[in-house]
Amino acid sequence: MPALTERSAVDLAAAIHSRKLTASEVVEAHVELLEQANPRLNAVVADRFEQARDEARAVDQRIAKIALRTANFDELPPLLGVPFTVKESIALDGMPNTAGALARREHRASRTATAVKRLIAAGAIPLGVTNISELTLWIESENPVYGRTNNPYDSSRTAGGSGGGEGAAVGSGGSVFGIGADIGGSIRIPALFCGVFGHKASAGLIPNTGMWPSRSGEAARMLAMGPLARRAEDLMPLLRIMAGPDGQDQLAVPMELDDPGEVSLDGLSVTVVEDSSVRPIGRDLRDARERAQGALASAGAVVRTVSLPDWRFATLPFLAALQDTEGDDGSVAALLREAGEPSSGLRSLLFGPVAHTPATKLTLLAESLPSGAATREKLLARARALADELVEAIGDGVMLHPAQLTVAPRHRSTYGRPWLMTSSSIFNLAGVPVTEVPLGLSRHGLPVGVQVAAGHGADHLSIAIALELEAVFGGWVPPPAAGRAGF
Repeated sequence: MPALTERSAVDLAAAIHSRKLTASEVVEAHVELLEQANPRLNAVVADRFEQARDEARAVDQRIAKIALRTANFDELPPLLGVPFTVKESIALDGMPNTAGALARREHRASRTATAVKRLIAAGAIPLGVTNISELTLWIESENPVYGRTNNPYDSSRTAGGSGGGEGAAVGSGGSVFGIGADIGGSIRIPALFCGVFGHKASAGLIPNTGMWPSRSGEAARMLAMGPLARRAEDLMPLLRIMAGPDGQDQLAVPMELDDPGEVSLDGLSVTVVEDSSVRPIGRDLRDARERAQGALASAGAVVRTVSLPDWRFATLPFLAALQDTEGDDGSVAALLREAGEPSSGLRSLLFGPVAHTPATKLTLLAESLPSGAATREKLLARARALADELVEAIGDGVMLHPAQLTVAPRHRSTYGRPWLMTSSSIFNLAGVPVTEVPLGLSRHGLPVGVQVAAGHGADHLSIAIALELEAVFGGWVPPPAAGRAGF
């Protein structure tokens, strides 16, 4: 039997329901692991461990009362007693909600985001909020409020971003699952670097209500919430709980989620993309993708390779779409003003009293360059063309593509390289669902994996592939130095 800090949410919930485990045992195991690992990781930046313990005891009392009365546990919420974590930029009532902006360091959420509220209603117990990149801007989780998050497999390397705290918390085993948001890879990149599953949902499936920074216009259509989990079987149940309109996010619409278990791999089209990046894909990730191709082909899938060289030039179209907002300024400078940072111009933002991260400063500099309306329209048209090309390449099957060019890089080695976003952000332009699937460790002990993308609304399809690849390759491999609680 795996340790409590290695089991899935579905498995733990069933054990709590059947009284084979108590919620207190499950919560305590994860709190103990986080208390051991977090000083090294800096993944959880504000905890509610004592409240979580109290809530776990209340769950145990509730179940004990049912056992005395009827022993009928069928009406219990599906995630009762299962602990989880939340990306700090997603509101959790009473917890910090700064998005790493120093001017918001005293800000506390006065409500809970819709998706998180639904998980709590399903019985899950939040342990705390996790670290992010400043303003959720970059693939390194570092900011002037909380500092930097380290990778659970190698502290000298990044955990990814913008949800690197979630990646590290789940990847260490300290959180059963986490909730993130993804506008250019913020779920999938941390999932890759930290060796866990991450799912960016189809655009409109889960309401984005309750996030800061919020998005509008084309940027809002690219933003999608989703889970990070150490086991693939948790992905679809979590999506079902979080999905559906809430009357606040106008882009959230009803969608029917099919069953991953009913997907047949026999004859399924699997597309692999070549010639798509400025730099070649690293050996470890290329080998991992080839292993995934081989496993799917052995199961009956039909693998084909396409050349999409235009993806090499997707960075500027993506950035143009990211700043395409409805009636407001989507720039980083505007976000800093919204956060409450006084500014008298670019020089103040770059060299003022706030020590912004290199990613923020580089973005501010890029925004200061002249760009006319005609140029922006051309870039937006190019973004739409790239999205159409991607959707056509996926068809009614799936696509395999690395979320990054290399395994987790060393800290601060990614700054000034915007093309690193392309491998993940291209899928945000199309709004399609993508599941990051762990495929073991590299020859140097770092996680490897592959993205699996499907057509819009076909979240079950990419998750079905994740389940198949987990069965073949084993999925998440706990880091040897995680200090997991051995219950």
